[in-house]
Amino acid sequence: MVGTMALLPPFIRPTRTARDVPCPAAGLPADDEVLLDVPDEHLGTALVAAAQGAYGPAADLLAATRRRARWEDRDRYATRLAAFARSRSEWLDAWRAAAPQDPDALLLAAQLAVDRAWPSPARAELLREVSPLITAAARADDRDPVPWRIALDHARGSRAGHRYFGELWEAAVRRAPHHYGCHVAALRYLASCWHGSHRECFDFADLAAQDAPAGSLVQALPLRAAFAYLTDGCGSEVPRVRLDAAADRAIALSAGFPAAAPWPAEIRNLLACVLVHLDRREDALVQLRLIGPYATSFPWDRLSDDPLGLFLTLRRDLGAAPPAPPVRPSRRTRGERGGRDH
Repeated sequence: MVGTMALLPPFIRPTRTARDVPCPAAGLPADDEVLLDVPDEHLGTALVAAAQGAYGPAADLLAATRRRARWEDRDRYATRLAAFARSRSEWLDAWRAAAPQDPDALLLAAQLAVDRAWPSPARAELLREVSPLITAAARADDRDPVPWRIALDHARGSRAGHRYFGELWEAAVRRAPHHYGCHVAALRYLASCWHGSHRECFDFADLAAQDAPAGSLVQALPLRAAFAYLTDGCGSEVPRVRLDAAADRAIALSAGFPAAAPWPAEIRNLLACVLVHLDRREDALVQLRLIGPYATSFPWDRLSDDPLGLFLTLRRDLGAAPPAPPVRPSRRTRGERGGRDH
């Protein structure tokens, strides 16, 4: 773990194990009720079946998202199913053997190939070898933007140039102009190319959010830019008013989601983290109540090797500690852990 506690204001730096202390704030579930990365009921059914070697529920789930053009759900489900297949791939192997041209099986195969190549020191070389899988997934259903999100991640990992990335980006937004996953992939590509140039990343994120509908997840893109800035150790200063505006936009987005629901949990976890860094404690506590029992690995795994423990510590100390004087957030980075934020 690198610099974990330096990233957080003093009032939430733990002195005891979070699980040993009951949660004191009203409106928050007890510590032992909080779970990490809980799938919704549809994904949960598919994961249980995959653990038993059956791919049918996963196939039905992804086919439904494609049929109904629910691209955000499709991206989220594909990411989680591919993550499961990294350690248990028998069900996916059987699926691909039974239906080698199935668009949904091809999508998972492409995501899995990128995930497996990403941690390697030879990432760029390995990723170039998986290009045919991504191409096959993209051709399997021309409407689907999710293979193009995978292609954007692939381009970043293989150090593709701006012109090629721009062509991929145009193809992605032509299929789904406000697809959140593609926008996150583009933001991360810009951050890696313009390392430390957070203003350019904010410009991209703000413009995308302004163009997106009010309930679109792209409204949270400036929040991603704010988190990157607050946890990065380089680059020019971003005005505080711009950071607050990103948080306020995400607060408005969060207000439109149902409380204590698993699918908007990652946005709310990220929002709570940024609000803590900005010392907006009351706003952060509101988001913690909306999160309920649904902690997510991201963003806490960027700050600690124990994301659930850090989340529980934050809940305890944010609810119990008296107001502290404003603290300027430290800006250090733990580095990337994978092809995408999960």
